[in-house]
Parts: sequence; C-alpha cells; structure tokens
Amino acid sequence: MRPTVDEFRLCAIIPSRNHYRVLGSIVDVLVARRIPVFIVDDGSEPDAAQAIASLQDPAKNVEVIRLPENRGKGGALSVAMKAAAAAGYSHAVQVDADGQHDLNSLDALIATARARPEALISGIPVYDHSIPRGRAIGRWLTHVWVWIETLSLQIKDSMCGFRVYPLALALSVIEEERVGHYMDFDTEIMVRMFWRGAPVVHLPVRVTYPDGNVSNFRLFKDNWLITCMHTRLFFGMLWRLPALLRRRLSAKGQASHWAGMAERGTYWGMRSLLAIYSFCGRRACLLAMRPVVFYFFLVGAERRKASLDYLVRVRALKGEPPPTWRDGFRHYFDFATKALDTIIGWARPSDIGPVEIVGGEAALAPIADRRGALLIVSHLGNAEIARAALASHVGRPVHVLMHTVQARRYNTILRSLMPGVGSNVIEVTDIGVDTAIALSERIERGEWLVIAGDRIPIMSQNRVSECPFLGQAAPFSQGPYILAALLDCPVLTLFCLREGNGHRAYFEAFADRILLPRKERAEALAGYAGRYAERLEHYCLRQPLQWYNFFDFWAVPASAEPAKEKPATPRGMTG
Repeated sequence: MRPTVDEFRLCAIIPSRNHYRVLGSIVDVLVARRIPVFIVDDGSEPDAAQAIASLQDPAKNVEVIRLPENRGKGGALSVAMKAAAAAGYSHAVQVDADGQHDLNSLDALIATARARPEALISGIPVYDHSIPRGRAIGRWLTHVWVWIETLSLQIKDSMCGFRVYPLALALSVIEEERVGHYMDFDTEIMVRMFWRGAPVVHLPVRVTYPDGNVSNFRLFKDNWLITCMHTRLFFGMLWRLPALLRRRLSAKGQASHWAGMAERGTYWGMRSLLAIYSFCGRRACLLAMRPVVFYFFLVGAERRKASLDYLVRVRALKGEPPPTWRDGFRHYFDFATKALDTIIGWARPSDIGPVEIVGGEAALAPIADRRGALLIVSHLGNAEIARAALASHVGRPVHVLMHTVQARRYNTILRSLMPGVGSNVIEVTDIGVDTAIALSERIERGEWLVIAGDRIPIMSQNRVSECPFLGQAAPFSQGPYILAALLDCPVLTLFCLREGNGHRAYFEAFADRILLPRKERAEALAGYAGRYAERLEHYCLRQPLQWYNFFDFWAVPASAEPAKEKPATPRGMTG
C-alpha cells in the first residue's frame, strides 16, 4: 500500500568505518533540522570508534550502534534501517560520513521525499575536479550496466550515498532477496527496488573529495563484488524481462515534462568524446558515437516517437513523404553531432569552422544606447556556438539564464574544457524580486541576457500561450516576454544553424520594447509568442534535423489554464 504524507516519519542513517573527522558537523546539521540520527560504527579502529561513540546523545535523538566486526557499508545500512523501522520511522535519509555531499541539498531531498513518499529519492552527483579519474570512469560503466539491467534510463546514478529510502520497501528487498553487503549495496538495492515498481527521483547534489579523505573501497575485493553484482542483476533482468517490457509498454504515451527526461550525456562521456577527437579527429569521433547513439535510439521510445511526430509535421508542410526510422536515427545522430560540435567549439574554437553572423548590424541598429538586451534563442541548431562568437561581435558580456538542475552539470563540463566560461551561465529556478533586480542591474550595465523561447519551465507551466506551429497549436512559454517587459529592454532572436563548412547565426530584431497593457495582457503575450513561433517554424523548415526537443512539444501542460493575468512577479521563466 502506498504510504501517505501523514505517515511520513523521517530519520537519518549514517554508516561509518573510521570516518569521524567531519561526522560531528554532519550530525549537527541533521539535529538542527530535528532529524533523529542513527550512526552505525562498522567495526572502526579504537580511536575512531571512541570519537564516533562520543556522538551518542539521547537528548538530541542521536543513537550510535557499534558493530564489533566490519560488515561492509550495506551490512551497516541494513542494521540502521532495521533499527529505524523498529523505532517507528517510515523513511530514512542516508548520509555518508566522510563529508563528500553538500548538505545544502538536504532540504530539497527531504521535501521531494515528503511529496513522493512511495519513491526512492537519490542525489545525482555534480562533481568538481577532486574526483579521482579511475572512480569517475568506473561510475560511468556502472551507469551503463544499470541501464541494461533495468531496460530503462530512469536511474541516472545508482552509486550516490545521499538518498531517502521508503523503509518498508527497502527492508522487504533486503530480507527477501540477495543484496550485496559492501560497496555493491547502493546500486543493487536501487535496481531491485526499481524492479519492484518504486519510482526513482534524482536531485543534483554537489560532491567533493575532501583532502586527506580515506576511502574504504577495496580495489580488488569490491571490484570483484561489483562484477558479481552486475552478473546477478543481468540474469535477474532476463528472468524479469516480460515484466520489465510490460512496464515499458505501459509507460508509453505518458507525457513527460522536458525537465524530467533523463539526461543522456555525462561528464566523463563527453570527456571521452573530446579525447577521441584529440587523437583521431572528428570523423573517427562521429564513427565511435554511432553505436552509442543507436542504443539510445532503440531504448528511447518516448523520444523516438516525439522525433518522428515532429518530422511527420515538417515533411507534410514541405510536401515530402513521411519519415522512416532511418530519418529518426538521423535526427538523433544530428543531436549527437551538435553535442560534439559544442564541446569542440568551447575547447578549441579554431577547429569548429567559421561562424557567420547574418543580420547582425541591422539587428543592432535599433539599440542606440548602451543598455543591454534580451536575446531569445531556441533548441534549434547550436546557440552555444553562436554565443561563443556573439560576445565579441556585440562587445558586451552575454549571460545565459538556465534552469538550476541543468546548469550545474553543464557548468561542470564547460569549466573543465575552458575555465571561466561557466561564469556566464546564471543559475535560476524562480525569478523572484531579488533575481529580477539583479538582472535589471545587468541590463543597465549594458550586458545581454539569453533565454530559450521553446521550452516551458517546470515552475511556470500555467503561463503559456497556444500558437500555431507546424500545422497545430502548441504551447509556448510567456516567460521571455514577461521578463523583457519587466526589464524594459530591447528583444532580439538568434537561430544558429549548421550550414556549409561552419555555422550561420541568424540574428534578428524582435521588439524595441515589450508592452503588456493591463486589460489586454493575455492577448499581447499571445501575439509575442506567436511571432516567435512563426520565426522558429521558418528555421525548422530550413534545417529540420537540427531541432532538438525530443518530447511531445504539442502537449499542453496539465497545469496550464487560461491565465487571468495579474501584475505578479514572474516565476520560473528560464528555458
């Protein structure tokens, strides 16, 4: 039976073997949030054991459980879960004892667990440069195996030790199935809970490897145990194949918000592409990408369907025959090519070919003063390539407004390729009063802001206008136009397409000012969104395979409703 929010009782469980230096500060953070804590000392050495035992404090609801012999991380967590369940707790947040995880993410993790009590809520790491290279590669290989074992991409990271368990389901898995006791525990219990129908929800968490951190990972023993675990899970997947296939089929047709769709690229995956490019060149890199892209094309039913639906519309308007699966694969591969070009463009701009800015002078002519402007881009073509050249063309700083979840991982990649470039990405979730003031100050200084016009932010799905697009009404975000009216600045559009031996960035003036009369606000917003939709359609028909919105673009968000426009502070207007 699915638990209700009223049954939600949370505690924290912390396994520790010889990690105690920052454990006290971790406990303080949890106690400050009135979260009861179970610490399991997993056979630590005497000095560490004494330090861990000193944290016992019944007044603060902190209990230390001492295991005289090491049982491994999984064994310690199993003991902690059983103690928590016996004490009446329904959920447990797992926190590692070595201080790797940014506890500023704790509130978001718990809030998500409270809203989704039936789900396993897990952090997805956003690493800095302190992660050991071998461990990063090993994690990536585990991700691939987990995707195979679940026939799904829903589990984005199975190794993060920062998660919230629904205890009843977790304990039933531990008691009824074979689950590893050491470093194989985190991945195996997540996969087995997924097999039993538990949704997996990921939230970003910054992860660092502190100086002097001592790992309990045993190179040969734990790698062997992880190999055995993946063998068990692979054959377990074959045994459950009919049920997993039925689950995939039942999930077909369920619309997803674009922000909830699994990210396909990872930090080390992109670094690998750059390494292949460095040694073998672009052609060899594209060849190496083909089997990977084909795999994602095969397993990505929802995205594949969205791609073909889009191509059907384009071809109908162009009077061409319907697309085949080969056209869908070409669409996928074009997106992979764009990703590679973006990496090369930031890391080695001279290798990407010319970027011709078309219409730049005419677009800039109306901007007589030194105030900044709002630039609306899209997921057509490669706006990143254009942005790399745009700042020097206009002679002003150019900043991208990006949803926080996507921005953290994206910034990690950019900073690794070109230190400092990520500083031009402004991470936002909501645009409240403070953010709006900060953006207005940037505009006054002559800086430019970039926002996507063809994505509906998850926080403002009710702020949309339905506009004709490729033969059918589609919802477009009102956010860019509300923000432009608030900032009282000129608006331009940019569509950067891969053409010839390089890229052409089509730069157009959109409006000197965005005016939203109080009594005709909805109509004005619809008019601006419709003008943008018309320009987007024009360029989509020009280069159909370069539009990269692999979701049902024409589906109206469930929360969307005819807006009764009020002069409210805009929220969540990033793309």
